[in-house]
Amino acid sequence: MIHWHDLHHSELDVPTLYAVLQLRCAVFVVEQTCAYQDIDGDDLVGENRHILGWHDGRLVAYARILKSDNDFEPVVIGRVIVDASLRGEKLGQQLMSQTLASCLQHWPGKALYLGAQAHLQAFYQRFGFAPVTGVYDEDGIPHIGMARE
Repeated sequence: MIHWHDLHHSELDVPTLYAVLQLRCAVFVVEQTCAYQDIDGDDLVGENRHILGWHDGRLVAYARILKSDNDFEPVVIGRVIVDASLRGEKLGQQLMSQTLASCLQHWPGKALYLGAQAHLQAFYQRFGFAPVTGVYDEDGIPHIGMARE
């Protein structure tokens, strides 16, 4: 069973933030062999939120929601991740459902945007996202911009 938490960045304690950074590094840097600056200064500012899925005391699913101070910009969903040990269990779908519910609760009516890894385009389309850019390279990985009104 997954225990979900929807936390404002101010609610992240040190062990939780450590678990987040550890999971993101394990997948995005090590597994995907992509050296990039994951800690980008956006985790602990403004209205930004973190969706966390815990299983047996271990963080296994995560997404970050960025809310710009500019009310005309969309809310950005990123760092969507499921631990390798639980992929194929439909956990990504649960994670996106939790993330979209948080966006609706905190910013109803706001447009949403995400920069998806291109091979996941069909996955995000199931949640109402549509491509708004062509495929582009981000840190050596093909991505596509997708939006949902």
